[in-house]
Amino acid sequence: MKVDTMRHIDYYVGIPLCFIGSLCQKIVKLFTGSEKKAPKNVLFIELSEMGSAILVDPAMRKLQKEAGANLHFAIFKKNKPSLDLLGTVPQENICTIRGDNFFSLAQDCIKFFYWTRKRKIDAVIDLELFSRITALLTGFSGAPYKVGFHAYYNEGLYRGDFLSHKVAYNSHIHIAKNFMALVNALMTPQEEIPYSKTKVDDNEISLAKVKYSDDEKKIVRDIVHECFEKFDSCTHKIVLINPNASELLIQRRWPQESFVQLIKMILDNCPRAVVLITGDPREREEAEILRRQVQNERCVNFAGKVEFARLPILYSISAFMVTNDSGPAHFAAITDMPTFVIFGPETPALYGSLGRSTPIYAGLACSPCVSAANHRKTACTDNVCLKVIKPSPVFEIIKPELDKINAQS
Repeated sequence: MKVDTMRHIDYYVGIPLCFIGSLCQKIVKLFTGSEKKAPKNVLFIELSEMGSAILVDPAMRKLQKEAGANLHFAIFKKNKPSLDLLGTVPQENICTIRGDNFFSLAQDCIKFFYWTRKRKIDAVIDLELFSRITALLTGFSGAPYKVGFHAYYNEGLYRGDFLSHKVAYNSHIHIAKNFMALVNALMTPQEEIPYSKTKVDDNEISLAKVKYSDDEKKIVRDIVHECFEKFDSCTHKIVLINPNASELLIQRRWPQESFVQLIKMILDNCPRAVVLITGDPREREEAEILRRQVQNERCVNFAGKVEFARLPILYSISAFMVTNDSGPAHFAAITDMPTFVIFGPETPALYGSLGRSTPIYAGLACSPCVSAANHRKTACTDNVCLKVIKPSPVFEIIKPELDKINAQS
């Protein structure tokens, strides 16, 4: 289903359903009591953002460690692989929802309501800021405790009134800290207006790292060798370029000609570098156009060559990555590989990677132009915020990593 189609469904169907659902819930509450007890089966909901499945991991681990909670997760089926990277949530506790079309979406939502009751979910944490469908899933989940972001007096999307724990979204701190605030709200023994009156330190949002065996690394190196026969793991160092970004916000893409110039600079200044252009299989044609423009045998179209589960292995054998502000920046954070992330419509202060990451950001007066108040839909059709970031300054930022490679010659 196209992104704008989902937005229209969310608006025209979501708003009336949120209003009617909230009203029904208030009426039911008048005639039923609620027994307060510590939640044990906790469900996190984040459907559309693959990166958020990584960013919420510190919060999930805290809830698991300090409250002994049995973790569950609901996510779009196509985005589930991102949740599998760290393996924090058991496979049997993951509910996938198809977003291919309206009918499959509706069918899986109905199944979801049976699933939450079968699993005896007693607390739901809605991680979304923008989607009304997750508000509805939370509201009708059957769980007595419902935690999520609430606008209070701020501008924002109308998402009904389902929450038992209304957390004030803080647009001045990283989203991972906001996710931690949701967990803190659930664990707070007393009622608060607004939740959560806690401080989240930087060390609380550190990610667990994943290590891979030599055999696993060899499999990926062999795939690289299949794509570039001259590749020698003893001689060459892999540099990754991710020129893609989600369809949710295509304005995040740095111009292709800028990537072309940057790749040429890397290859000209570092004879040991082999540049792999990454992406999923659907992006292979676009990556091929980029490769042809570079015109260097050490620039390889690697889009779709490794399955998603092996991406972190690729990161673990690579020197560094330059990427748009997109999922790979967050997936790489579970490894020690340095990343250089180019930001435009969003800000690294809120959505920066939690790994060894260096943000590259022009900080124009109009940036960031997407937020919780506009459904992450910007009116901008000319992303000057990225066009003003030229290849030469980016090269100077990544040059210390290339110097390390050259020093090993």
